[in-house]
Amino acid sequence: MRHGITRREAVHRLATAGAALALPAVSRAQPPRPNVVVILVDDLRWDAFSHLGHPFLQTPHIDRLAREGARFENAFVVISLCSPSRACFLTGCHPQRTGVFGNEAQELDPRVPTYPQVLQSAGYETGYIGKWHMVPNAAPRPGFDYWLSFSGQGVYENPELNENGQGFRQEGYLTDILTDRATAWVRRERTRPFCLCLAHKAVHGPFTPAERHRGALAETALPKPPSFDEDFADKPVWLREQMVRGTRREEWERNRDRPIPDKFPPAPWDAQRGRDYFRTLLAVDDSVGAVLRALEESGQLDHTMVVFTSDNGYFQGEFRRGDKRLAYEASIRIPLLVRYPPLVPPGAVVASLALNVDLCPTLLDLCAASAPAMLAGRSLLPVLRQPDTTPAGWRQDFLYQYFQERAFIGIPDIQAVRTSRWKYIRAPRHAGSDELYDLAADPHELNNLAREGDHAATLR
Repeated sequence: MRHGITRREAVHRLATAGAALALPAVSRAQPPRPNVVVILVDDLRWDAFSHLGHPFLQTPHIDRLAREGARFENAFVVISLCSPSRACFLTGCHPQRTGVFGNEAQELDPRVPTYPQVLQSAGYETGYIGKWHMVPNAAPRPGFDYWLSFSGQGVYENPELNENGQGFRQEGYLTDILTDRATAWVRRERTRPFCLCLAHKAVHGPFTPAERHRGALAETALPKPPSFDEDFADKPVWLREQMVRGTRREEWERNRDRPIPDKFPPAPWDAQRGRDYFRTLLAVDDSVGAVLRALEESGQLDHTMVVFTSDNGYFQGEFRRGDKRLAYEASIRIPLLVRYPPLVPPGAVVASLALNVDLCPTLLDLCAASAPAMLAGRSLLPVLRQPDTTPAGWRQDFLYQYFQERAFIGIPDIQAVRTSRWKYIRAPRHAGSDELYDLAADPHELNNLAREGDHAATLR
């Protein structure tokens, strides 16, 4: 019996999966057209919610979205890095098309339209509030009738902001400031449908909770993930090198002569790690509650599609790591919640594979706007309408890519193919770096099958 995927199949997918996919026929909704609110969080794990049984977090407002809408249990990014992932969300395209490969290094290719630009042209009032994080300046970008942002990563406290081209400093905590602006904007009197992007800096480091949350979670302990005890003997050499020499260029150069072990001994687990990460999320949950309340009180909630997601995942001790970038599940898997009662049944759980490049075609489909031909993503409306069924012809796998950054030389180019069961990973410039995981039997990616017997033969 044949198991896994052959090397030929994997390489073929790596070569072809990045090409633009034909967009399914776009359904045409009848007026009045719905409003759209997209809440994009930064570096938020897929499982950091009480509705998924988190051991100590309480996220009642985010939980409401899951309870009253749909939760995608297999949502992923095609690149796990802030700036390029945001470009994928906005355009429905892969980095090769958007031109954004790293953080704060490139701006979107002006030939590639964003969904707010398309919706603005189709008569929508559009707003962007929060973190843009491409070329580091805060100036307004095309496609928005209202703009409030900041340069680069921004800061949590007393930030410098740019509102419609005018710079100023505002006292306060950034998550709350953005929330106040967003709720005021959705309450405005208007005659057109609207699309709002609310993009938080939270929960990106340096993890800085709101003052009201700094004493929260004091008695909590984070469970140790199974992969924290990984000895890395069957992982690629480059990964062990990175663990010894560091990720950033200056670290790497300083430690380049340090020897690389064949495996690592056990390390102590800190059950208090990450507390400020989770404390910072509490203000985001407050923000979701405030946005839902503003929509409800203005009579717009059930006529507005609310999308909640993150630009990538985040390691909380898996493989002894923080951060993202790698192709393991904690890094590439994201939360994706959608509330829209006219279409989405409450409490739905969607098993079909969904990607960050799917947001753009989904919103254009929902809003009856013409979709650019270059889109790589697919509209999620078919799976939202029938969440218990995967439509015929729906994707069964996807391509993941990471492009080495000049400042982070410890992590090389990475390519991966993930199916519903299997994951194949390689670093193309590092011989012998193949990894193969049976996710059904090994969800924590502990047993690299690429070097074992029949599986190694299959990959050859």
